Amino acid sequence: MKTSVTFPSNDLALAGILFTPDDHIDGRLPAIVISHPGGGVKEQSPSIYAERLARAGFAALVFDAAYQGESEGEPRGMENPFQRAEDIKSAVTYLTTHDDIDPDRIGALGICASGGYVPYAAQTDHRIKGVATVSAVDMGSVIREGLGRTQDPAILKALLDQAGAARTAEARGAAPKLVAWIPDNAEELLETATRQFRETFEFYCTPRGYHPRAVQGWVLRSVDQLAQYDSYAMIELISPRPLLMIAGSEAESAYFSRDAIAQAAEPKELVVIDGATHIDLYDKDEYVTPAVAKLAEFFGKHLAG
Repeated sequence: MKTSVTFPSNDLALAGILFTPDDHIDGRLPAIVISHPGGGVKEQSPSIYAERLARAGFAALVFDAAYQGESEGEPRGMENPFQRAEDIKSAVTYLTTHDDIDPDRIGALGICASGGYVPYAAQTDHRIKGVATVSAVDMGSVIREGLGRTQDPAILKALLDQAGAARTAEARGAAPKLVAWIPDNAEELLETATRQFRETFEFYCTPRGYHPRAVQGWVLRSVDQLAQYDSYAMIELISPRPLLMIAGSEAESAYFSRDAIAQAAEPKELVVIDGATHIDLYDKDEYVTPAVAKLAEFFGKHLAG
């Protein structure tokens, strides 16, 4: 069963979908907040995972981040990591007030960029009883160091200069400057681009995963907030609550999960899905199925009554 819901986050109304088991009649359910990738929306990979987890007996709440999708917030496309974390906490708050949800059995799952935002939020929100990620990425590191940590430091300096200039321009009345998640000339770049770029293009820009509200650009001045954000700086604070991180064996982003697990305190587990790339875990059944099975086992154990 799917129900459209709204809830507040820093006085902005967030749009969500609450998935519940079709056979649920009475009693309070364990619940999972599921947060979307950067540039994504709730109807894409989060809903794929939510529907399957609902079949496994959980309530699952997906939502659009503030400034994105169907949620409120101006300028459109802000990628503020601190607001993203607040949105996750606000989703938890919403679930704690819902009559059908057990407030003491709430977990959270982050996909891609939210594989950074969810652990970051959970570090200080003890209401989140289990923390899981799929294809986790730390957007702060991506901005500072690039994917693979090979970026020339001069690039960050230039981006921060541009972010400051954008703030000044907006204060003088200019429209917010947007940066495309996928550049307009992406098709020309496909032959020389990394596999992750090619697969990102295929997911977001073809019928496979396209959604009209996704990847519409992010606000340039988000850079200075992202650059000072570190998803896993205090990841040890999640303990003694459990942490599960799922990554594909072929994912160019897998080092984020490996490094975060190494830094985290017990109980923790890294699960590698053989043969999967970063984007494969968004929607490909042969990889999503074992990932969901592991998530259902994890949350079933740690959100038990």
